[in-house]
This record gives sequence, structure tokens and C-alpha cells, in this order.
Amino acid sequence: MPEAHYLSQTDTIMWMVEADPLLRSTILGVVLLDGAPEWSRLRSRVEEVTHHVPALREKVLPVPLHPTMLRWEPDPAFDLDFHLRHISLPLGSDLPELLDWARTEAMGGFDLARPLWEFTLVEGVGALAAFVMKGHHVVTDGIGAVQLAAHLFDFEEHPPAPTATDRPVARRPHPISSLRDVILHDVEGAVDLARHQLTSVVPNLLHAARHPQRAVGELVETARSIGKVIAPTMTPKSHVMVGRMAMSNLRTLEIPFDALHGAAKSAGGTLNDAFLAGIAAGLHRYHVHHDEDIGELRVAMPISLRNEHHQEGGNHITVMRFTLPMAAAPIGDRIAAMRSVLNGVRHERSLEHTSAIAGFLNLLPKGAIGAILKGVDFLASNVPGVPVPLWLEGHRVLRFYPFGPTAGAALNVTLMSYDGLCCIGVNADAAAIPDPDVLLECLRGGFDELR
Repeated sequence: MPEAHYLSQTDTIMWMVEADPLLRSTILGVVLLDGAPEWSRLRSRVEEVTHHVPALREKVLPVPLHPTMLRWEPDPAFDLDFHLRHISLPLGSDLPELLDWARTEAMGGFDLARPLWEFTLVEGVGALAAFVMKGHHVVTDGIGAVQLAAHLFDFEEHPPAPTATDRPVARRPHPISSLRDVILHDVEGAVDLARHQLTSVVPNLLHAARHPQRAVGELVETARSIGKVIAPTMTPKSHVMVGRMAMSNLRTLEIPFDALHGAAKSAGGTLNDAFLAGIAAGLHRYHVHHDEDIGELRVAMPISLRNEHHQEGGNHITVMRFTLPMAAAPIGDRIAAMRSVLNGVRHERSLEHTSAIAGFLNLLPKGAIGAILKGVDFLASNVPGVPVPLWLEGHRVLRFYPFGPTAGAALNVTLMSYDGLCCIGVNADAAAIPDPDVLLECLRGGFDELR
């Protein structure tokens, strides 16, 4: 019997909650090019990539008799020309018009009967062109997207002609799962979990026998950590960024990598600490602009669980919610505060139980999961990118802007480093932030404090 590839519990959550359009998990990559690649060459390249990245030729199907299980299946009617498109913007268009078109595309969702991605070559972006990559978050996380980009882009303008490589054998469609198949999958999962847990049972029992009070304390701490993950948060902390609607606005920022890294280093932090400090400074400015002196906001941030054994692409993250200080402070103190909070998050005991927590959440009504998500003020994500120039069929990549989903929050701020720049994409809910240009200037001022 062919092997079925099932979605993880975390991916299943992202899939299920999309019954609410506010919680869609669409990710977007907007790549600016110095010109438009020749269409037939680009089409051939994408065709080849789809043979090496299985998710690009597969769709998601429910598993009969199991309401919280989904699986990947090869799409027997895969049509490249549905997923790869070519348009031109109206005369006189530039980056703002490109972003306006892209945000409408992102809001459109996906045809769930097909693979969950769309790539578009866009001409007429001033004197430039763009390659816009839209994908569902179950297809890949941010780091996986960078790995996939290595198949699509070149590291030199005129690379040597590729040598013929064997295409992987395509997986055949899996027969409709019977009750026996579903039970077998569940039993195999339980056996695998037990096999991994048994190696630590005896040491844990000995530890509990020798240090009973410490063991009880650790159990309580684990329960507390898990409680923070699943506790509903019905309302955001901000009294300014309060509305929500299924439409957003996209904006971009650029910061020299050395400037952000240097600010982090001088304050004893990481680039991620400085990134969050810049956002905090910017959002404080935005609230002051609206006559509110905010003290803290609730953020959701993906934590990568990816390791060297994971295949390229795929989704290997968990999302943690926590509060960040927002009050006015010298930028060095801000970075130190971010570092302190993030160190605590990375050592949360709940990270060891990500899959089990996601499985529990999948048993709850969709509205309960939505309540957990909608009390978040903003999302932030830092994706390690590519430090050197890239080309797409002979045309240089000038910028690589990432845009993550708002997923019920007021905004998502995502950073991806590329060729000496930190390219930042800001996806702002149009109801929560009706003045996106004001927000952009506030964020720019916040990051200027770092420099």
C-alpha cells in the first residue's frame, strides 16, 4: 500500500481555521527584478522545480472517517498554467501599484481542489519587473521558502547550462483511506511517540524519586507553560489597533543589514532582538500619534523547529504568544528587554509538546481557536535569507520582500535578509490601521533609532 503523507497537527489548525477569512494563512513573496525574464525559459524552469518539490504538485484532501486529519495527494489534473501567470500593470505603475495588486491577490485565497500556490511574472513596475510568489502556509514556512528559492533562482547572472538530473519518482495517488488505514495511522503514531518517550521514562522516574519536590515543580511549570499557549485572549491590548476586516495594505521598509546587526551587537543582543526593538519603538510612536501611551502589546512569533533531517520546504514551526514592553526607552534598553523576553520564550516547556498541544486544539470548535488568535496585537517574523545576489533567468533580483498573514492580528511585520539589506514587509489590517502610511513612517522612525 502506498504511503500517505499527512499534514501535521499545526498545519491542520491553519487549514481548519480558514473558515474565517480573517485567519487565512497566505504568505507572499514580492521579488523585484531589473527586467522581465523570457517567458518560455521561466515557464520551463518552474515546471522543472515542481518535479523536485512534491508539495507544488499535490493538493490537500480530508481523510474519510477522521475529521481532524488531512493528507497530501498528487493532483492527477495538475495544470502548470493555472499556477504560473504573466500580467502587465497599467502604464505608469510603480511599486505602490504592484503592492496594491499583490494585496488583492493575497486576499483571494486558493482553489482548495488544486495545489496551494500561484506564481506571477508582473511587467510594467516602472522600468522593472516583479515575480510574485503566493503560497499557503501549509506548503512551507519562511525558512523552507528560502530553501525552495534556491531551486528557482541562480547565484550568478550566467550560470553554466544545467546538467540533466533524474526527476524524483512521482508518488501515486493514495487509495481512499478505510477505517483500517486511519486506525493503523493512529496506532503507528502512538507507537512512535511511545518509542521516543520510553528512552526517558526511567531517568525521569529516578529523578522524581530522588527530587520529588523539584519534579512536582517542573510538572506545575510545564502545565503553566502549556496554559499560556492555549489560553484564549479575546481582546488585543491596544486600544488603537482594534478593528479587523478581510482586507489589508502592504508596505515595505529597507534597513542595511550591518546597521541592524551592529545595533544588536552593541547592546549585547541578536539581530532578532534589534528587529523587535525597532518594531516596538515604531508601534510606540504610532500609538502616541493616536494619543495613547501604550505600555505593552501582545505578539505572536513563529519559532522554528526545523532541523537537518527535515526535507526542503514543508512547515516546521510553532507559534508562541507573549507580551512585549512598548513604553518609551533608550534603544539599548529596548534591545536588552527584547532579549530577556525572547530568552524566556525559547525555554518555555510547552515547546516540547507542540504536536500534542496542536492535536488538542484541533478537537476544539473552530471559534475557540479563533479566540486564541484574535487577541494578538501583531505578528513578527525574522527569516534568515540569502546574503549574496540572486538572478532569475539572467535578471538580477533587486529586492525580496516577504509578507506574512495577519491571521486575526492588526499587522504582520516580516524581515528577510537579502544581499546586505533587511527587506521588511508590513501587512496591515485595513480596519485596524486605516492610515498605513502613518504606520510606515512610525516604523521607519523606530528603526532609525537603532541607527
